[in-house]
Amino acid sequence: MTTEPHETLWYLYLIRTASGALYTGITTDVERRYQQHQTGRGAKALRGKGPLQLAFSDLVGEQGQALRLEHRIKQLNKKQKERLVAEKPALLEVWLEAILSGKSAVSGRRLSSTQLSAKQTTKQ
Repeated sequence: MTTEPHETLWYLYLIRTASGALYTGITTDVERRYQQHQTGRGAKALRGKGPLQLAFSDLVGEQGQALRLEHRIKQLNKKQKERLVAEKPALLEVWLEAILSGKSAVSGRRLSSTQLSAKQTTKQ
């Protein structure tokens, strides 16, 4: 009888600081990590920036995938991160690909700069 190795599931999360900044991180336990940040035992970047609010979290799978998604989200500008928080997409990777390529996440077609501006304006 063989047993499969236990696969740890990873989450990606965004925390909003008192100033409105969004911090992106990954963890295997969102609530534990959030509490660490709240009590000053988390990332140095969040110390003294409270009160903190968990703005977004999503199960993303294996650690490697979580690291890749974290890196990609850290590449987003503030408006794009706010859009992620507001839309809470069911398929995070598809949403990110669309945002980073300038395509509509629904149709897959490339949007013009006018359409992108209009979409961003209507979301705010």
